[in-house]
Amino acid sequence: MAKILIVEDNQDFNRAVSTYLSQYGHDVFSAYNANEGYDVLYENQIELIISDIMMPGADGFEFATAVRETNKEIPILFVTARDDFMSKRMGYGIGIDDYMVKPIDLDELNLRIGALLRRAKIAVSKKVVIGKLILDAEEHSAYYGDNEIQLTVREFNIIFKMLSYPKKTFTRSQLMNEFWDVDTNSSTRTVDVYMTKLREKFSVCDEFEIVTVHGLGYKAVLK
Repeated sequence: MAKILIVEDNQDFNRAVSTYLSQYGHDVFSAYNANEGYDVLYENQIELIISDIMMPGADGFEFATAVRETNKEIPILFVTARDDFMSKRMGYGIGIDDYMVKPIDLDELNLRIGALLRRAKIAVSKKVVIGKLILDAEEHSAYYGDNEIQLTVREFNIIFKMLSYPKKTFTRSQLMNEFWDVDTNSSTRTVDVYMTKLREKFSVCDEFEIVTVHGLGYKAVLK
């Protein structure tokens, strides 16, 4: 499992989360302020950080900012009592990956940790592996078993993005903004054409399907 750092000054909450995650095989490290968190990061290969915002000394925003200056990939999850939009916007602006408001459900926390770790693994390996399907971002290649699926660069980038976040709905506008030039003359309906092509090319693949979310866009759903 993963090495997880909890930076939380409330000892009871810190201990409860640590005990819970340890039951799932995670190697959990506890810190009660940002300085202790830095020490743990320096001495260990931490794979995910859970941090409060309101702490003595440097707060969670300062801590996350410092982490992001040296590590762009490690998932950071804020767990905090602050439920205001400004705090959420500031956190995501710094580069955190997820945000939960106390009181939390520990089972939901575990689910979110699993999702964050999967995304981090994809980011590091630059591969999506689902059953017999392998997408390699460095080679821009797609293989289903021993057979290569021929994709254009844009087709590959779209399907790699969607399969990196299964069940997440991507609007046509989101996909256009990310994968087409700003000055493109194409309409958002161009996305529909690409989805039709991708469905045809991956018709042999039983591991997932591209689902139309009416009025919004598309999502990849694992079978």
